[in-house]
Amino acid sequence: MSHEPLTEPLTLRCGATIPHRIAKSAMSEQLGDRRNGPTRELAELYRTWATGGAGVLVTGNVMVDPKALGEPRNVALPATPSAADYRGWADSVRGTDARLWVQLNHPGRQSPRFLSRRPVAPSAVPFADRGVRSAFATPRALTSDEVEAIIERFVLAAKTFVDAGFAGIQLHGAHGYLISQFLSPLTNLRTDEWGGDAVKRRRFLLELVRRTRAAIGDRVPLSVKLNSADFQRGGFGEDESLEVVQELDAAGLDLLEISGGTYEKAAMMGAGKQSTVRREAYFLDYAAKARKVSEFALMVTGGFATAEGMTEALKSGALDVVGLGRPMTVAPDLAGSLLAGDDVRAERLCPKTGIRLADSLLEIQWHTQQLHRVAAGKPVDRRRGALRSLVHAGLNDPLNAFRRVRG
Repeated sequence: MSHEPLTEPLTLRCGATIPHRIAKSAMSEQLGDRRNGPTRELAELYRTWATGGAGVLVTGNVMVDPKALGEPRNVALPATPSAADYRGWADSVRGTDARLWVQLNHPGRQSPRFLSRRPVAPSAVPFADRGVRSAFATPRALTSDEVEAIIERFVLAAKTFVDAGFAGIQLHGAHGYLISQFLSPLTNLRTDEWGGDAVKRRRFLLELVRRTRAAIGDRVPLSVKLNSADFQRGGFGEDESLEVVQELDAAGLDLLEISGGTYEKAAMMGAGKQSTVRREAYFLDYAAKARKVSEFALMVTGGFATAEGMTEALKSGALDVVGLGRPMTVAPDLAGSLLAGDDVRAERLCPKTGIRLADSLLEIQWHTQQLHRVAAGKPVDRRRGALRSLVHAGLNDPLNAFRRVRG
């Protein structure tokens, strides 16, 4: 099979171009300094990925409020930010074809207890899952003024990073973080202008898109990462998600990255239908439906394992960009290898434990450890035993293992 579709450039509706169809999707690097600023290691990591051939590099979630972190070493925008603080990170891709996009986020209630004793959210709704609830405190409901203030923090962050030299902006509206919490009827029980029905629940996201676009201009790519569904009974479902897609299209979005699930139902980690998993892309069926109601570029992340599978998905017309995450932590030059036509299979890069906890948060953190090794210029550790030891530590003492891999 010819893999030519992978190498084709893509022009977004804003006029910006992407050099080819392989992107590094966002992963949480946890490489900020003690003040939640970017570090040399973070810049080195992105320099490595850029020279490894990725066309678009989406950063891990940069938090818009330093008091609301998802992990202790998140990069977070300070109260009074300076674009100069982020120019070293932006310059890390200089001399390559890579486009560096920053992903902006707010965790809402998904800020662990050891970071936030009273997180904020659309409504004061704790996690339903007992195990997850043990790690996260019950949130406090935001006031209307606080909602407006958070929107302005997103806008300020977007403007700051564009001024610093970043090539694009992505708003993280998936995986149960704050934007996703506003969209879901399970976590948004408000009866004011920010909730009460599907139209008002999506207002937060649409206001973010509108105001961010006004701040960064019409020529800078603006993207949203959106759940196809959160896979919880009574939650944010596919039909409502497709309605959001239509409104994002009307708002002039440039690219939509499709994902799914939350901390309680982690579809983004591979908990999809087996027929879909065998076809590699977890969210390809949803992408085909989103294609029918939108004209912006579509990016699908999750499950891709071979150049053949990626090429087949692109040829289907259901998506425009292939997103790769965890395999890029153990093969930073994976994109370049795929584009060169090498016989690379992503699933061979990542060891498996052979136990059901393999696709868990702890396995994600194993990949984060490998990411840190790349950032430090060290070889990755692909031993199956290394992953098994981390997983078994999590089985015996989940909270301490959770803290250890984030420390």
